[in-house]
Amino acid sequence: MGTDKKKKEGLGLLEVFCLASGAMISSGLFVLPAVVYHRAGTAIIPAYALAGFMMIPALLSQSELSTAMPRSGGTYFYIYRSLGPLLGNFAGFANWFSIALKGAFALIGIGAFMQLINPQITFFQIKLVALFFILIFTVMNLVSVESSGHVQDLMVFALLGILIYYNAAGWPKADVSSLISMGEVPFQTVLGIAGTVFISYGGLTKVASLAGEIKNPGKVLPRGMFLSFIVVNILYIVTIALTLALLSPEEITGSLTPLSLGAGKISGGFGLVLLSLAAIFSFATTANASLMSASRLPVAMSEDGLLPRFFQTHTRKKGIPWLSVLMTSFFMVIVILALNLDNLVKTASTMMLILFLLVNISVILMRESRIVSYRPLFKTPLYPFFPILGIIFSLILIFEMGNLPLLLAFFFFVLSTVWYIYYRKDKPRTESALIRIVERAVSNDVRSGTLHNELSAILRERDNIEDDRFDGLIRNAIILDIKREISRVELSEKIAQAFSLRLDIPVEKIKKKLEEREADSSTAISRDLAIPHIVLEDNAGFEIVVVRLKKGVVYSETMDDIRIVFALAGGREERNFHLKALMAIAQIVQNPDFIKHWETAEREEDLRGLILLAERGR
Repeated sequence: MGTDKKKKEGLGLLEVFCLASGAMISSGLFVLPAVVYHRAGTAIIPAYALAGFMMIPALLSQSELSTAMPRSGGTYFYIYRSLGPLLGNFAGFANWFSIALKGAFALIGIGAFMQLINPQITFFQIKLVALFFILIFTVMNLVSVESSGHVQDLMVFALLGILIYYNAAGWPKADVSSLISMGEVPFQTVLGIAGTVFISYGGLTKVASLAGEIKNPGKVLPRGMFLSFIVVNILYIVTIALTLALLSPEEITGSLTPLSLGAGKISGGFGLVLLSLAAIFSFATTANASLMSASRLPVAMSEDGLLPRFFQTHTRKKGIPWLSVLMTSFFMVIVILALNLDNLVKTASTMMLILFLLVNISVILMRESRIVSYRPLFKTPLYPFFPILGIIFSLILIFEMGNLPLLLAFFFFVLSTVWYIYYRKDKPRTESALIRIVERAVSNDVRSGTLHNELSAILRERDNIEDDRFDGLIRNAIILDIKREISRVELSEKIAQAFSLRLDIPVEKIKKKLEEREADSSTAISRDLAIPHIVLEDNAGFEIVVVRLKKGVVYSETMDDIRIVFALAGGREERNFHLKALMAIAQIVQNPDFIKHWETAEREEDLRGLILLAERGR
C-alpha cells in the first residue's frame, strides 16, 4: 500500500468527504427524529447539536492518530499499537461487526423507503431490494476502490443537492414560531436524547479504516473528516428544524418518514418522491461506505497475526482484498435475512462508543509514551482536555444504552479474548505504547524498539522519505548517550574510541587529529551543536559518531552547554560528501522541536530515529 503509484491511484479529499458523509447521513436524519420526538418535542434540535459537540473529542483524537499512523484498519490499528494486541483484537472484531451491521440495516432502510414509492411492496420484497443493492456494492468494491468511491461521490452529491433544495424551498413556508417551545425542556432530557441520536454521527470516523488506500492520508484524511462533520452537522440541525416547523406534532409522531412528509407539504407528490429518493441515496451511501470500511479490518488483523493469512489475499492489478470483501458482504446478507436483531444493533452502537473511548485513551498513551517517531501532522488542541472529555462523554453515552447491550458487548469481548488466547498462544509478544510507558520505569535491558521502528517506517512511507547515503551512515552509526558531566578532552577520547572501532585506526592518532582540528578553530557552531570533523588518508572510508550530552559540555568560553555532537571522519576523496553531511546535519538540527525531542528521547534508538525522520533535503 505504500508505493507512490498506489497512493496516486487512491482516494482523494472528495472521496473521503463523501465516504464520511455517506456513512453518517441515513436513519439519523430520515427516521430517528420521528422516533425521539415524543420524548422532547422541538428540543431534539439542541439535542442533535449537543450530540455533534460530544463527537468532537473522538474526531480530534481519530484525526491525530490517523495522521501519525495512516494505515488500513483505522481504529483497530491505533488501539492495537497503543493498548496492545488483546484490546486490539477486540477492537478489530467489534469495529468490523458494528460497521457491517449498520451497513446491513441501512440496506433494509432502502427497501423500507421503497414503500413510499410503491405502497404495495411486501416485507420479503424489501429484503430482495436490500440483497440486490448489496450485490451491486459488492461487485463495485471487487472491481475497484476508486470506482466505488466515484459512485459514492455521485450518490452523496445527489443527496446533498436534494437536501439543499428541501431547505431552500421549505424555509419560506415554515412556521418558525413552533420551534420556540424547545427551551422549556430540562437539560437532562436533552442529554438523554443526545445519547440516543449520537449514533447518527458514528459513521464519521469509519473512513479511517481505508487510510492505506487514500492519497496523502496524513493530510487528506483529517481534512475530509472535518469537512464532512461541519457540513453534515449543519445539515442535520437545519433540516430537522425545518421538518419540525413544517409538520404538526401528530404528523411527526405518526410517521417514520417525516422528511418525506415535509417535502410533500412543500412540493406535493413530487417533493415526497424526491425526499424518498434522497433517503434511498442516504441508505445506499451508508451501506457502500460500511462495506468498504469493514472489509479492510480483517486484512489489517491478518497482517498482525490475529486472523489467518489468507485474509490478505488481494487482486493482482488493483490490490483489492477480495476475500475480505466477500466475507463482509456475506455477513451483511445473513443479517438482512435474519433481521430480528434490534438488540444487536444497540450492541453494535455500544461497541462503537467503547471504541471511541479506547481511541481517546490511545491518544493519551501515545503522547505519554514519548516515542519520538510518533509524529502526527495534526495534534489534538488543548491536550489532554479533549481526550479526557471524550472519555467522559463515551462513558455517559455507554451507560445510556442500557444493561442488555452492555452485557452483550461484554460477551462479545469474552469471545474475542478466547479467540485471541487460542490463536495467539504461540505468537511473539507485540510492543504497544502502554508497554513503552511501563518500560520507562524499568531497566534499559528489558526495553525494545519494535513500536518505534514500526512507527518510523510508517512515517517514512507517509512523508515519501527515501534513504540516501547519509541515512545509511546514521543507521549504522555508533551513538553515545552520556548522562554525566564530562570534559571536552574526555569527550574527544570517547569519540576517538568509537571511530577506531569502525575505521581500524589507532585511538591516539584519531584523538590527535580531533585536538588539532579543535585548536585550528572551534567546531561548536551554535550554543547547542558541535560538529568535530577530521580528514583521514585516502580510502579510509567515512563514519559518523553521534553523541548526546545530557548535562552539556564546555567547548569554549562562549559555548559552554553543547548537548548535540555529530563527529565526522572521512578520507580526502570524501571531501564533497563531507560537505553534504555538514549541510544535512545543519538542516536536521534546525527542524522545529528537534532540540526538545533530543533532550527528552529515552534511548539511543530514539535518537537515531529522530535524526532519520527529520525533514531535510535529500
